[in-house]
Amino acid sequence: MKRIYLKIATAFVLGLSITSCQEEFLETVPQGQFSTVDLANAQGVEGLLLGAYAMIDGYGLDGQSGWNGTIDNWVYGGVVSDDAYKGTDAGDQPEQSFLEAFDFQPTNLHLRNKWRAVYKGVARANDVLNTLKKAEDVSEARSAQIIAEARFLRGFFHMEARKMWRRVPYIDDTTFDLIDLESSKVPNDKEIWPDIEADFEAAMNTLPESQADVGRPTKWAAQAFLAKAKMFQGWDQSTGEANTSVLAEAKTLLDDILNNGPFSLTNTFQENFLVGTRNNEESIFEIQFSISSATTAAANEGTTLNYPYTDPWGCCGFYQPSQNLVNAYKTSEDGLPLLDTFNDSDVPNDQGLAWNDPFQAYEGPLDPRLDHTVGRRDVLYKGYKIHGSDFIRDQNYAGPYSPIKHVAEPEFFGIGSNPRLSANNYRIMRLDMVILWLAEAEVELGNLERARELVNMIRTRAANPDGFVPKAIQGDERNDFTIVEGEPAANYVISTYDMPWTDQDVARKAVRMESRLEFAMEGHRFFDLQRWGIAAETMNEYLNEESTKRTYLSNASFTKGVHEYFPVPLEAIERSFKEGSPTLVQDPAFD
Repeated sequence: MKRIYLKIATAFVLGLSITSCQEEFLETVPQGQFSTVDLANAQGVEGLLLGAYAMIDGYGLDGQSGWNGTIDNWVYGGVVSDDAYKGTDAGDQPEQSFLEAFDFQPTNLHLRNKWRAVYKGVARANDVLNTLKKAEDVSEARSAQIIAEARFLRGFFHMEARKMWRRVPYIDDTTFDLIDLESSKVPNDKEIWPDIEADFEAAMNTLPESQADVGRPTKWAAQAFLAKAKMFQGWDQSTGEANTSVLAEAKTLLDDILNNGPFSLTNTFQENFLVGTRNNEESIFEIQFSISSATTAAANEGTTLNYPYTDPWGCCGFYQPSQNLVNAYKTSEDGLPLLDTFNDSDVPNDQGLAWNDPFQAYEGPLDPRLDHTVGRRDVLYKGYKIHGSDFIRDQNYAGPYSPIKHVAEPEFFGIGSNPRLSANNYRIMRLDMVILWLAEAEVELGNLERARELVNMIRTRAANPDGFVPKAIQGDERNDFTIVEGEPAANYVISTYDMPWTDQDVARKAVRMESRLEFAMEGHRFFDLQRWGIAAETMNEYLNEESTKRTYLSNASFTKGVHEYFPVPLEAIERSFKEGSPTLVQDPAFD
């Protein structure tokens, strides 16, 4: 099976970076590269399409690092949520510290670089469509597929922008002109969700149900992203009231994927976070990564900061899970989440303790997904060694926990020269997402028992003991351990909801908690709070408590109606001037 790699190393495709001249932040046309005439043929169009795919991970722009624009949104969806702290130490990447404290400034370079990444992707997708119009040696059937893939990508990039910013421009191929730097100076004066939906719907109606090349979207992927677009429009974000007509449309799409698509849940939860089980039966669309001893160009560069500070990684300690998140995995004695009381007390941690100091582990019941999501004291960390304080760069600053989902398992470690690069794909669209979005819709549509059934599908998989992290005993040397066969690392107690759901408010809370437990540390949490219209109350409650643990958050607060979105980057506005005035305007919340 062929695979589309996100970084294209050949000289030919590197030459295709001519499309970057259209992106707002560049002022001069690159010299010595392929002309549009050279590329107006089947080979050229296919190369341009690969170039558009190469932007899907948000990495590869000159003058910025991968984590600024990375598609897994660990900064924008994780650090800016109740899932995680920035991590590392106080002086590292201060741009993230400002975002974490909701000091949103249009001059923040992280925001600028995310904007650059998504609109570079938009430009490349439009360049594919325009060049295809001039190519005479592309068959009608292949042309239709190229258009569908390019429109999928264009919708994908615009969706990333719309999640981040309240007001963004939509740029299509009829507007975009590669050699006219003015053509992308489009006003951000209208709602672009209808345009995003149109791209995904067009892709859905043309793409095949399966693809020979791993990494290309299918009909099902386009349908899932179309449903996701509707889920983002499913609530009035100022009131939190559901838009049931939009959610009913999402339900139709999601039901079809669940009932008729070729997908099923994996046997165990952690199979969605292992190199060895990429592109599995649960996968609908993955961001593809690869690595070899010869090249690391296609590896998952965007997460390289988010590794433990100890060997074998040695850097960099960012994106540390919050105490609030760890507490969310506590369960009752009968194995259900503590929807209202989970944060009343803390799961004990090893703050201030050396890795070999005595420590009394938490003995209460826990959801087993915790230890596939968070590295914590005395628990085996993805098969490498037992987690301890030496994993952490500065415990006093950012706490005792480590992220884990993105880390490659030991058998796929050390292939390239950088120990923090691997081929662990980012599973951006999976069946568990479809199931829990469908549960959300069913709650708002009054179908509480169907919602309970859907949530129980997820909890049944999580309860499979084959997926429990095993207990490990520390050896004499720091990296030595012995697994205790048949014994789990903690008191894992998880069960299904067996009593009928009759209260819509409780059902809503249960579904939303399940989404947090299932997708924590994957860059989705802030955007979930945003679309549900509950970001302000959730984040202010979080900040009020967490500021007692992380003193740097003591003055942080979330302003409703402001901080649900980020300000338009100042540089984007400054570079949008056309006929003496900027075509982009700042979000009024930040004026």
